Amino acid sequence: MPVANALFQWEDGQRRLRESPEPERMAYERASDRVLDELRRRLGSTFSLEELADFYEGGTDWAADLGHAWIVDASFARYAREASDYGGGRQRS
Repeated sequence: MPVANALFQWEDGQRRLRESPEPERMAYERASDRVLDELRRRLGSTFSLEELADFYEGGTDWAADLGHAWIVDASFARYAREASDYGGGRQRS
């Protein structure tokens, strides 16, 4: 999956999380945190956006019980910010 497409999809999930009504948002944030913890466990702390996009393309079935698909996307958006080549919402050269 091209990185730009992945970032677009992940940012849409982040937007949906941010715009969720307050009572539900707290539960969604907790679910996103669980997915984020699992991403850190599976990928570690050093990775590129391309590696993250490839991991995403490989499937997120492992996260299905942790939250809605868009919550998983929001978690990937948050984790993408930690990529070695992330800069200002896009991939740096």
